[in-house]
Amino acid sequence: MKVTIYDVAKKAGVSIATVSRVINNTGRISEKTRKKVLEVMETLHYQPSIVASALTGKRTRTIGLIIPDVANPFFSEIARKVEDRGRELGFNVLMCNTDNNPDTEEMYLSLLKQKSVDGIIIGTTTKNYTVLNELLRENFPIALIAQDIPELAIDVVRVDDFLGGYLATSHLVSLGHKKIAIMLGNLSRTSDKYRFQAYRQVLEENGLEYNEKLVICTDYSMEDGKRAALELLKSSQRPTAIFACFDALAVGVYQAAKELGLNIPNDLSVVGFDNTILATIVDPPLTTIAQPIDEMGRQVVDLLVRGIEEEKHTKQRVILPPELIIRNSTKENVSK
Repeated sequence: MKVTIYDVAKKAGVSIATVSRVINNTGRISEKTRKKVLEVMETLHYQPSIVASALTGKRTRTIGLIIPDVANPFFSEIARKVEDRGRELGFNVLMCNTDNNPDTEEMYLSLLKQKSVDGIIIGTTTKNYTVLNELLRENFPIALIAQDIPELAIDVVRVDDFLGGYLATSHLVSLGHKKIAIMLGNLSRTSDKYRFQAYRQVLEENGLEYNEKLVICTDYSMEDGKRAALELLKSSQRPTAIFACFDALAVGVYQAAKELGLNIPNDLSVVGFDNTILATIVDPPLTTIAQPIDEMGRQVVDLLVRGIEEEKHTKQRVILPPELIIRNSTKENVSK
């Protein structure tokens, strides 16, 4: 039998009106009572009628999250933090995985709007500017995470990708590496673009030659990283160090090096970016640029919720600092 609002109220020992206020986040309710009602709702697996709420013009207490690849630990960790923070604020989260397909992304944007979600968080390299502009003209709450679209007035939470790329490349240069490759995804994505710009600037500042053959553009998976790294490491342009702009790509480099009988870090130094769980489970542990994933997830939900609940919400761009985490995948270049 379907659980009703009456069942929740009875088990929580409160009125139906109190449960309704908790669901719709209206009225004055103590934090203790709100938590108790939410716990009972979770225990009973109670789901408020989204359709009914939408038809009456009320909020559905639901937000959408669009990410490019749930198999990438960075985005799965982002999704977990967004879900946790959403739950803390009384919102359910509908996650949509696009597999880096812009058509799938456009479909999800339309679908989430039809489902009457209160707002959408986007973590993909969106090129659907027409759809986004339509939503923004309607004052529909949208926030971006881990990317940016500078030309749009929109809430953004991301890391300082330029600084991260600068720290990664500078670390390798400080170890005496002169032939440094960079592996990235798509330069239309702002995170890749800023990391690449930093890579070039560090080379220039240190009088090192920029070689286009050491710039490897690939997709974002470990498999793609391995394939691209195998091709690079077999070539006459074999570097002594690689800056992989995502931990998943760095793991692909590890796999390629192992297949070719190369030792990390003795034969090849590797730096990643993200500091996901992958960085600590590979052997040797990966030197990487840490993104403050928990803080990013928390802040993007907070910004979106403000956009949902405040009529005149001022859009913000929150840029958080990265951190270089030195482990055992990098070593001084003795062949300089």
